[in-house]
Amino acid sequence: QVQVVESGGGFVQSGGSLRLSCAASGFALNNHIIGWFRQAPGKEREAISCTSDSRSTYYLESVRDRFTFFRYTTNNTVWLQMNKLKPGDSAVYYCGTGSLGPTWDCWKPERYTYWGQGTPVTVSS
Repeated sequence: QVQVVESGGGFVQSGGSLRLSCAASGFALNNHIIGWFRQAPGKEREAISCTSDSRSTYYLESVRDRFTFFRYTTNNTVWLQMNKLKPGDSAVYYCGTGSLGPTWDCWKPERYTYWGQGTPVTVSS
């Protein structure tokens, strides 16, 4: 049974850090596209960071210098390190995975087949 589970969200003050993890079971994450998305209330789901071919990684411009996607897995788990968090980063964060393909369009939600339940992140000012 394929399952994706995110964890690590929580409450943090502006400027703080969190590390999110995405653990998969039933398949090998290394052989699939992996993406981190977030969705704030009233907004569309947006890609934060993703990669498919492991040669390049996409980052949303507003997080590029603050977030790092650790793509290579340990125990079939990947991580998103989030530093210098801002109130605008508050959202539910999701991990998605699907079939391999090019990285250039990994920001598109339709590239993903499996999603976790999400982990909420709240950044206070």
